[in-house]
Amino acid sequence: MSTLCRMRRNMSFTWKSLQKFSLEPTRPLTTTRQIRVLDNNVGKMTSISPPPECLFKPMNFPHKVLMGPGPSNCPPRVLGANALPLLGHMHPEFLLIMDEVKAGIKYIFQTNNEWTVCVSGSGHAAMETACLNLLEPGDTALVGINGFWGERFADMVDRQGIDVKTMYRPMGEVFTFDEIEEALKKHKPTLLFLTHGESSGSTLQPLEGVGTLCHKYNCLLLVDSVAACGGVPMFMDKWEIDALYTGSQKVLSSPPGASPISFSDRAKEKVKKRVTRVRSFNFDMNHLANYWGCDGDVRRYHHTSPISTIYAIREGLARLAEQGLEESWKVHKQCAELLQEGLEKIGLELLVKNKSSRNPCVTAVKVPDGVDWKAVTEYAMKTYRVEISGGLGALVGKVWRIGVMGYNCTPDNVSLVLRALDEGLKTAGYSKL
Repeated sequence: MSTLCRMRRNMSFTWKSLQKFSLEPTRPLTTTRQIRVLDNNVGKMTSISPPPECLFKPMNFPHKVLMGPGPSNCPPRVLGANALPLLGHMHPEFLLIMDEVKAGIKYIFQTNNEWTVCVSGSGHAAMETACLNLLEPGDTALVGINGFWGERFADMVDRQGIDVKTMYRPMGEVFTFDEIEEALKKHKPTLLFLTHGESSGSTLQPLEGVGTLCHKYNCLLLVDSVAACGGVPMFMDKWEIDALYTGSQKVLSSPPGASPISFSDRAKEKVKKRVTRVRSFNFDMNHLANYWGCDGDVRRYHHTSPISTIYAIREGLARLAEQGLEESWKVHKQCAELLQEGLEKIGLELLVKNKSSRNPCVTAVKVPDGVDWKAVTEYAMKTYRVEISGGLGALVGKVWRIGVMGYNCTPDNVSLVLRALDEGLKTAGYSKL
């Protein structure tokens, strides 16, 4: 039996078998009076406050169907992996799991890059890793802003004191090839940032040919695919993308906290030839690449990895591998079209007019005039425990955002969110007639 098969068998736990790993029952709080202890440092009695009563009660975590732009619900196998016993972060068994995660990332990115790792943290951590490693004083970053995430990256660059140039499109629109080339000619940047799946505007930025264009102007291409990768086609090497990252909590349907990122040879060389040190020790790819076994050297301790989260993303990657990328892309497209057709039947207007620019993973739909957007989302949550999110940035109060990703990407979930939204609109007094 292969190592991979043995690991999969070992992870096939039922909820009952996992209960033995649960915490002991909480004990009732018996006193609220202050406790007096001897403070050896000052040689006198001192008082400490009692523990908070809330910690003696069970957590409240009702099951909800997360149909917003993320996180997605986790399948049982991912939740089960997250509950497995801990290993040490330098144990050979855990390093093997890290290697399997690395192989899974290369698969979903369609890359052979050596520098492929999982950053400890949410998608923001991966974004900042790319920013801190690929840019240094004297560089210029060109940031495509057509939503919230371009704005966020521009802010990160500015905080480093690095020159930021921007190109803009309204939320719900994407950049054309000609617009990108014109901006590259004008600003001569070191790095171009584009958001592949812009969850705030629900767009899908075309990327084919952009990497080649960037290299023509001696520029690196950095892509944020947090809200798209795994649910839409991605060919990192073929499209000549120099740095790409995603999140664990979207299509991979794993808990947030481990974010895949990959650097091309060009990007790796840029990091290696820096004049200044990477300003963050935690996000320095020189160290991360070693810890993840990417440099051929003996692995050295860098930080304590989020072990349980790595277990979980490993199973999220395994689940996607078993489904197959092409099948995943097809299912996400089908469910997105089912959702969008249903929204139009209710009488709602989609934000993105051009069908080819729509992100199958996140759909933004306009809030009708006179409708309280929040009242509708509260109805969906109260009645069906279904999450429908509001807008971000300039679209706050103007759109709802519905995510159909990973484990949640099913026709039944699409029907559920449509029913919840339709009833919520009627309750708010809206009629398409």
